[in-house]
Amino acid sequence: MTTPSDTMPNTQPDADFPAAAAAPAPLSPTNPFAWSVRRELWENGSLWIAPLSAAAVVLFGVLISLAHLPSRVPVFKGEHGETHTAPPEALYGFVAFVIVITAMITGILYCLGALHNERRDRTILFWKSLPVSDVTTVLAKLFAPTVILPAVTFVIIAVTELIVYGLNSAAAAGGSAFAAALTNAPLLSILALLAYMLAVLALWYAPVWGWCLLVGAWARRMPFLWAAGAPLALCVIEAIALRTSYVWRVLHTRLGIPDEAFNAPPRGHIVVNLSIADPVGFLTSPGLWIGLVVAAAFLGGAVWVRRYRDPM
Repeated sequence: MTTPSDTMPNTQPDADFPAAAAAPAPLSPTNPFAWSVRRELWENGSLWIAPLSAAAVVLFGVLISLAHLPSRVPVFKGEHGETHTAPPEALYGFVAFVIVITAMITGILYCLGALHNERRDRTILFWKSLPVSDVTTVLAKLFAPTVILPAVTFVIIAVTELIVYGLNSAAAAGGSAFAAALTNAPLLSILALLAYMLAVLALWYAPVWGWCLLVGAWARRMPFLWAAGAPLALCVIEAIALRTSYVWRVLHTRLGIPDEAFNAPPRGHIVVNLSIADPVGFLTSPGLWIGLVVAAAFLGGAVWVRRYRDPM
C-alpha cells in the first residue's frame, strides 16, 4: 500500500540547488534599431576607410609640400588691383574639402548598395526571418549616411588638421614665414564651421540618400546607372520638349552646398570660419523642408519595395 509521500512529487527545494538558481534569468530587452545600426557598421567598413584613405593622401601631399613652402607669405591681387595676403585658413579648408567630398561619394555608393546587395546575395531571406521590421531596417540604413558618416568624417578631419597644424608649427620653427602664417589660422572656428557644414549636408542630401536607397531596393542590376540615368533622362526630355532646365537646376542645387546655410563672404576674400554660418536662414529655407518631405516619400517607397520585392 502506497503512502501519499510515495505518489506526490517532492516540491521541496533541494539544498544543493536553491530555488533562485533553478529559475531562468529574465532576458534583457533588445533594441532592433541599435542592432541594425551595428550591423551596418560591421558590414560597411567603407564608411570610415574611405575618409581615412583621403586623409592619408592629404597628409602625404602636405608632407611633400613642406619642402617647397615659400619663404614669404604669398599675395594675390583682387578685382580692383588691391593686394591681399593668402588666408591661412585656406589650407585647412582644402583639407576638409577633399575628405568631405570623399565622404559624400561614399555615402551615395553606400545607399545604392545597402538594399541592393542583400537582394543580390539573397541574404535578405535571413534578415527577414529576424524580428526586425522593414521600417527599422531602412531607417538604420538611412542613419549611416546622415549621422554615422558625418560624425566619422568630422573626427578624421579634426585629427588630420591637428596633424597639419603640428607639421606647420615644426616648419615655422625652422624659419618658414608661410608656415608661421598657417599656424595663425583660427583652428577651433574652422572645426566649428566644419561640424555645422556636415550637419547641413546631412539634412540637405536627405532626398539624395532616400532616392539612392529606393533605387537600390528596386533595381535588379546596375543601381548607379538607374539612379543617375533617370534624372538625367528627365533633364534631356525637358530640354527637348519644353526648352527649359528646371530639373537640371534642382539637381545642381541639391547636389551642391545650399547658399541659404551660409552668408556670402566679402568679394575677393576667402573666409573659412564660423562667421559665415547662417543656421536660421538654412532652417527657414523652403528647399530644406521640401527636400525632407521628398526624402520621406522615397524612404516610404524603399520600405514598400523591400517588403514586397522578391530576391534576385
